[in-house]
Amino acid sequence: MTVTDEGLGQLRAAVNASLAESTEPPTAEPAALTVSPVARRAAVPGMAIAPIPGEPPEVILPEGDRATRWAALRDLVLNHPVCQAHVRPGKKIVLGVGSLHAQIFFCGEAPGADEEVQGEPFVGAAGQLLTRMIQGMGLKREQVYIGNIMNWRPEMVAGAGGVQVDNRPPTPEEMNFCLPFLRAQLQIVQPQVIVALGKTAAEGLLGPGTFKAVGDVRGRWHTFAGVPLMVSYHPSYILRSQSNSSKRAIWEDLLKVMERVTLPISEKQRNYFH
Repeated sequence: MTVTDEGLGQLRAAVNASLAESTEPPTAEPAALTVSPVARRAAVPGMAIAPIPGEPPEVILPEGDRATRWAALRDLVLNHPVCQAHVRPGKKIVLGVGSLHAQIFFCGEAPGADEEVQGEPFVGAAGQLLTRMIQGMGLKREQVYIGNIMNWRPEMVAGAGGVQVDNRPPTPEEMNFCLPFLRAQLQIVQPQVIVALGKTAAEGLLGPGTFKAVGDVRGRWHTFAGVPLMVSYHPSYILRSQSNSSKRAIWEDLLKVMERVTLPISEKQRNYFH
């Protein structure tokens, strides 16, 4: 699909403005899926970071097509006792969404306030900017797959009325526990490329302490689970830093991704944000 002038105009408008505020994957009857047993943790009043019990789960996907396997994984994650134990009452566990045949798998770190309400990744301001970047690549949101390493919003001590106001990065322990669920999604979707959005997501995939800043690892190819991995800035960084250089940096990373999956690239796209 070739991006239109209108699509590029929408992307520029979206990036240059502060954004205010889906696609459901195919559904199927869940098939049997097994996971090594883990214990439900007891809530500890006042704790900002609750401990993760046991070892990361061993996920064994059932036989079947992608939709059947994804439905089984979704059933497991949404009903997993550890995931459920870390979600506040009335909030939702979050699994990835999009095409199960996507070439590109966008991966963030964890759900935020908007995501735990809607149960879908990247639906807030940063998510809307990501959607417009995807459109600038000549694609639609439903043609890619979007997920997070974490399946719940990292907990902090709640304020008045039991509402969590702030966010914190997930701990290496938390991400390590959820990585088998991410690997299972990669096994189902079989993307050609992963795009890690932000420092925390990159550390979750490359390993903690492997680099100091996103600028140290972005713009070149790495590997996770046998899949080519491109590290780039999180869309929220662009919302905070409105410099042309920061916009150009993330766009250059996306151009490399487009080249890798052989998407057509126009001269206008190549010269974007110059």
